[in-house]
Amino acid sequence: MAKPASALERYLAHLRNERRLSGHTLAAYARDGALLPGLAGDRAMDALTVHDIRRFIATLHGRGLSPRSLARTLSSWRGFFDFLARHREVASNPCTGVRPPKAPRKLPEALSPDDAVRLVAHGGDDSPLGVRDSALFELAYSCGLRVSELTGLDLDAIDPKTGEVRVTGKGSKTRIVPVGTPALEAVARWLRLRTPLARPEVNALFIGPRGRRMSPRDVQRRIKLRAQAAGLDVDVHPHMLRHSFASHVLQSSGDLRAVQEMLGHASIASTQVYTHLDFQHLAKVYDAAHPRAKRAKRR
Repeated sequence: MAKPASALERYLAHLRNERRLSGHTLAAYARDGALLPGLAGDRAMDALTVHDIRRFIATLHGRGLSPRSLARTLSSWRGFFDFLARHREVASNPCTGVRPPKAPRKLPEALSPDDAVRLVAHGGDDSPLGVRDSALFELAYSCGLRVSELTGLDLDAIDPKTGEVRVTGKGSKTRIVPVGTPALEAVARWLRLRTPLARPEVNALFIGPRGRRMSPRDVQRRIKLRAQAAGLDVDVHPHMLRHSFASHVLQSSGDLRAVQEMLGHASIASTQVYTHLDFQHLAKVYDAAHPRAKRAKRR
């Protein structure tokens, strides 16, 4: 007589046959589910409580699992116990209300002010596309635009008289951002060369060699080439100029609300990450310059 399928095997069969999950995802669920018997010991699945699940998560955390891995494991267990509850094999889901440890928020990468200026001011070639790249990167750093916002700009987006650019961001929300003089001058040089390259029906500010609007991927390729030509030894991507803009403006002004408005963040919580970048900058200056910094570290 065949051995009855275990609760976990039945749950995995449900995921495979009814929810049609991929083999990779099923393997992850199987690994996470297989942890439970070892952690539970002699306790049956229907006897586990929320306190047991918290203890299991703490045990796995002590074994070195990252907060992200713990969150995935807890999610797998929650789905498993939901399945058992639907089939009346447990009275309730013991994972309800249990949260994994918070993962440390990864700070965005930003260039130093010197490297950012070195990148955007690097003298590229005088070809139309070289001039376009200079305008593209000057504007990105001057205004902290997302790459999709850059490539979405039309010819009438920049007002040279007021020194402002009208940007359409996430959720089709429009905002006005000040533009620095170097960026305005770079865009003016590009506009003088753009017309012969553009298709008549294309209204994009930044176009490629075939006269069509640039894609975010085009910008990514061009900024990597510019970073290499400028001699930067970091992997530069378009969003890094946005992060650099935000952290540098905040370091100089301390005005978090203004940075939020210029970046187009709906919540100031999204902008507050740059206060950590600012503190990192201050800490480096302190460690390098303060005569008591090294003594304090040795305590």
